[in-house]
Amino acid sequence: MFNRILIANRGEIACRVIDTCRRMGVQTAAVYSDADAHARHVQMADRAVHIGGSAPADSYLRGDVIVQAALDTGAQAIHPGYGFLSENPDFVQAVEAAGLVFIGPSADAMRKMGLKDAAKAEMEAAGVPIVPGYHGRDQADVRLAQEAATIGWPVMIKAVAGGGGKGMRLVESEDAFQDALNSARAEAKGAFGNDSVLIEKAVTRPRHIEVQVFGDGTRAVHLFERDCSLQRRHQKVIEEAPAPGLSDAMRLEMGQAAVRAAEAIGYAGAGTIEFIAEGDLSAFYFMEMNTRLQVEHPVTEAVTGVDLVEWQLRVASGEPMPMAQDALTLTGHAVEARLYAEDPANDFLPVTGTLAALDFPEGLRIETGVRAGDEITPHYDPMIAKLIAEGPTRDIAFQRLSDGLQRLRIAGTVTNAGFLKALIDHPRVRAGDVETGLIGAEIDGLTTVADPEPADVAVAAIAAMGLDEPGPALQGFALWKPQPQTVALTAGETTHDVRITCDGPDVRDIQLADTHLRALRDANGWRIDGNRIAAATRHGNRVTTGPHTFGIHDPMVAASAMQDSGDTVLAPMPGRVVRLSVGAGDTVTVGQVLAVLEAMKMEHSLKAPRDGTVAEALVSEGDQVAQGDALVRLEDI
Repeated sequence: MFNRILIANRGEIACRVIDTCRRMGVQTAAVYSDADAHARHVQMADRAVHIGGSAPADSYLRGDVIVQAALDTGAQAIHPGYGFLSENPDFVQAVEAAGLVFIGPSADAMRKMGLKDAAKAEMEAAGVPIVPGYHGRDQADVRLAQEAATIGWPVMIKAVAGGGGKGMRLVESEDAFQDALNSARAEAKGAFGNDSVLIEKAVTRPRHIEVQVFGDGTRAVHLFERDCSLQRRHQKVIEEAPAPGLSDAMRLEMGQAAVRAAEAIGYAGAGTIEFIAEGDLSAFYFMEMNTRLQVEHPVTEAVTGVDLVEWQLRVASGEPMPMAQDALTLTGHAVEARLYAEDPANDFLPVTGTLAALDFPEGLRIETGVRAGDEITPHYDPMIAKLIAEGPTRDIAFQRLSDGLQRLRIAGTVTNAGFLKALIDHPRVRAGDVETGLIGAEIDGLTTVADPEPADVAVAAIAAMGLDEPGPALQGFALWKPQPQTVALTAGETTHDVRITCDGPDVRDIQLADTHLRALRDANGWRIDGNRIAAATRHGNRVTTGPHTFGIHDPMVAASAMQDSGDTVLAPMPGRVVRLSVGAGDTVTVGQVLAVLEAMKMEHSLKAPRDGTVAEALVSEGDQVAQGDALVRLEDI
């Protein structure tokens, strides 16, 4: 076994690897960028090495600097995590050339699976079913359009390199093909440096089912499947194991196909064979192989009792495969939700901010790379944590996750927590009726936040006035009677005028319009009229409780605030202008794309808020902009 390894990654996966290494007695070395100088993974590791600037290209993508850091710290091997250099065969070769061990597959196996078109040819030769489509080298627009028409609409355009839904577009008709192709190519070029695509038949009501495999370079085993059908724009949101409704016969067939795929390329380490299945699970097809550990691997660990990171270290250090296929069993159910700093009400745009509060509920497995007080920056994926629940049945696992999301306390940035809970509680999801189009079909209901209840407003007002912590026995009293205190909280267009009277250190009387509430504090927090309610957190001039964030009304600021005329398109987050589609004098219509901003590894289209004429474009392509910067100014036609 290794004495020390270097982890060429950051965030929750780096922390996850460190957890297993600690249990195994393996020392760890971390790498970090400027933005991550005080990150959780840096503080957890035994040693840490600064490798460059905040942008990934200046740090986590610098393979030569990472290899040198491993040599300097005395590491014997490098664990790549996922993302960044984890599927880069040139990095694998550089690691091995330096006399180090790469904890993962060979460069040759990566290359065989790295391009989707070549991978599909490899899998077809191995007897693994593939989706009908065009995977050829001729990338001319005319040829691709002809092949799409031959396959029949709808079709899926996919980048041949990379993953994560980038460079992927669903096209339902011929007249939409060219725009979708241009968009997919541009996103693929920016994300992977390769704008080649393939065309495939789009499966109706598809299920996304993937099989965890593990190989030693010669033989492989499978650790059953995960259902990843709950996706938004081809990015996974909820993952579970095992897949609901999958028969034992189909499970066996999928597992055997996945093992054939891994053994065909001499795969070593943890990997995932991704299949797309018909909605009725009557057939399945190979999509791609991820030659690394997956974000959702904890659900497989929960139902198999296997630590996949431990397996990675043991096999990479020369030990035999830890278990044979017939020794692997499937027990219970597990489900994982990805908590992101993003705004579901604003088309899921990533957001930044400082985490004023971050308290995870007991009873769940939590994997995170951040803590309260940490900043969500624009430089990396905005994932805050993964929340994993398990139970003897699917119903129990899902209920435990729903309860955990209800008890989650987070403030300082907008998150998708409310969206996740709505999705977990959706009747179709609870019934196991999952498919990749479910979120899109139900998006309005899933992103609608209910108005705050009086108790939500009350606990927010308590925090806003600093009355949420125990005070002196006479707190809130003036002379011989309690002194009421007032605050105005704003939520959208609504202002809530609240009056609070302290009847002692742990008692608050609250008057909210015509509603009277009484709050009592005990060792576990606040009860309002006898009902337990989540704590609120004040951060600056805002206060957050559950999914609700209120502004603390300042009359003087409100009086001087200028009204937004809708004449200026602003950057919704920090990023880089990758495309500017208009110039001064152009006439535009409401909803027309004016510019495309690249931020947090995704492209975001900025659209005209109304009809008008472009008075001036205030930026150029390639410009780096801050949140709130003016990009385009409109005037009347």
